[in-house]
Amino acid sequence: MGEYAELPGVRTWYEAAGSGGPLVLLHGGFCTNDTWGAQRADLASAYRVFLPERRAHGHTPDVAGPLSYQDMADDTEAFLETVVGQPAHLVGWSDGGVVALLVAIARPDLVGKVVVIGANFRPSPECFAEPEMLDTMTPGSADLAFFRQMYEAVTPDGADHWPAVAEKVVDMWRTQPTLTTGDLARVEAPTLIVVGDDDMMTLEHTTALYRAIPGSQLAVVPGASHLVPLEKPELVNRLILDHLAEGEVETMLPIRRAPAPEATDGTAG
Repeated sequence: MGEYAELPGVRTWYEAAGSGGPLVLLHGGFCTNDTWGAQRADLASAYRVFLPERRAHGHTPDVAGPLSYQDMADDTEAFLETVVGQPAHLVGWSDGGVVALLVAIARPDLVGKVVVIGANFRPSPECFAEPEMLDTMTPGSADLAFFRQMYEAVTPDGADHWPAVAEKVVDMWRTQPTLTTGDLARVEAPTLIVVGDDDMMTLEHTTALYRAIPGSQLAVVPGASHLVPLEKPELVNRLILDHLAEGEVETMLPIRRAPAPEATDGTAG
């Protein structure tokens, strides 16, 4: 069972499970906490897991005006400060990964380690493998039928509000996020990037994300799509837990992580 937290931006529904250090799971767009079903038990065996549902998703009501990743990041920062009460690891899937990146950039004091799964840092036309798919994502389309059922089952805004939310989310995807590689270079948290080898995000975009975040790690999961946490849960859970538990990364033949050469003034000793 969950409860509501009265945050400045929106009355936010969340659930919590397990014990240990805090870990916040950030679901994907159009999703609810139910989509973390394959991760909750494993992660809660090692951490105190918090699962907030963002504005206009699940049990959390919509707000006036358009949706933005920045507002969702602000909500998440408030959640960390008022509910979690201390820095936490962030695991974000898809839209939740975007939110995790924004929080890590703006509030490194609130973030331990980060895992982003199938996330992007630019708008959909720049990173989706099939950007035209957004044209078919209308409120009544078959593409969104599964998400519509999840939404209508729990939303406090009533089933009739679905068309407004569907349009807001798709509009957000068309124009957001707008992070630059310079923005990503400010991420201080040790970051693991996970992606399916047949993800909605192109591998080229994911590689650019990996290269832009200092010291990040990249896991391309074979035989997986944008739904990799559902398709390969044991592997994804192990990747998450190993990343959160490991110390400084050391490899036998470092290239990207090789120590920088010592500067010299060019004079002989």
